[in-house]
Amino acid sequence: MQEEPIAFSAESYFATQPAPPSLAEHIAGVKEFVHRQVSQNRNVVLVTSGGTTVPLELNVVRFLDNFSAGTRGATSAEYFLEAGYAVIFMHRQFSLQPFSRHYSHSTNPFLDLLTVEDDAVGVAADKRAGADLLAVLTAYKRVQTAGTLHTLTFVTVNDYLWLLRAVSQELSVLRRRAMYYLAAAVSDFFLPRQKMSEHKIQSGKGSLHIEMDQVPKILKPMVEEWTPDGYIVSFKLETEERLLVPKARAALERYGHQVVIGNELHTRKWQVMFVERKRKPLPPLPPGVEEEATLEAGNPELETTAQEEVPAAASNVLPTTSTEDGDAAQGSQTTAETAATEETSVPAPPPPPKSPTNNTNDSMTFVESWLRIPNTPTVTGTPQVKEKEIEEDIVAELVRRHALWINSAG
Repeated sequence: MQEEPIAFSAESYFATQPAPPSLAEHIAGVKEFVHRQVSQNRNVVLVTSGGTTVPLELNVVRFLDNFSAGTRGATSAEYFLEAGYAVIFMHRQFSLQPFSRHYSHSTNPFLDLLTVEDDAVGVAADKRAGADLLAVLTAYKRVQTAGTLHTLTFVTVNDYLWLLRAVSQELSVLRRRAMYYLAAAVSDFFLPRQKMSEHKIQSGKGSLHIEMDQVPKILKPMVEEWTPDGYIVSFKLETEERLLVPKARAALERYGHQVVIGNELHTRKWQVMFVERKRKPLPPLPPGVEEEATLEAGNPELETTAQEEVPAAASNVLPTTSTEDGDAAQGSQTTAETAATEETSVPAPPPPPKSPTNNTNDSMTFVESWLRIPNTPTVTGTPQVKEKEIEEDIVAELVRRHALWINSAG
């Protein structure tokens, strides 16, 4: 009789799968970094980046890999640093990293910027390349001096899950000032240690059949236990654009976090969709019931105040509204209008004063917003010009929303 696969919960996963040997050392470094940022009154963002592997043997020869160069995570980390955040950059070993990413590809190799003259190293005379290098190096040195970047590495999905839990718990002391930007490509299935071969799987026995278990969904315990006050942003990648909205909404309903950024595989470099939940207006209080109104998230007075303090991102944010039957109608504002009106594109009256009855009927609706930049593919043979990166606008928009969310707590 075939054994039924185990459905791992987060709790059972951590109870049965061993922690990586380097975990305690990593967390000691994170603890010190977080303490320093708290003392300097900085917001901190955890950026996860790159793909995870699933080993098939304890003495690893073969493994399954989630392909990801780590471009979105490394690029976004730079823009978060530029926006004044401290960054914990948790990335796949040897994937792209902030700053060095600019010279990691064969299309822009670092060695081409250097010359050898009289047995000394010099910089090539190309003015544009020299200016770009100076800008990257200056930004890197500024971050290094400020001590606002802390890096962690993972390889396997097991490394990733243990690190994510531990770092989230350490960051929870920041409460709403901590953001979690979960851009890593995490494996959906894994082979529990108890099922793994100790040594290399031999090919002489013919076909290989492996039954894998589903990786536990960790957003739920992250939201409810590890960092209940954190601002959590997850990503949803699909190959069909029509699936982005329903999948993103389902994730928000299931896990209860703040934002899902949906992207389609072939257009992800120039357009993404923000999906978030908004509070529905509650039914009016019965006649004759009077209570003192309180300011809270969703109150236009509060959001207007916050928007004056935190300028809207200069990006192409196209709001959509969610109708009662769940269909989304894309906004038609111009670029200049949308950047300033995205938060007010779905007017909502202030929530009524709290009452025990109204609290129990609290409910949510969804708002989707497209963020787009011009699609300008590089043409071979043309001079290198720094292209617009969509991560710049993604980060600017999240920084704005995060500030509003922090302020909404009062």
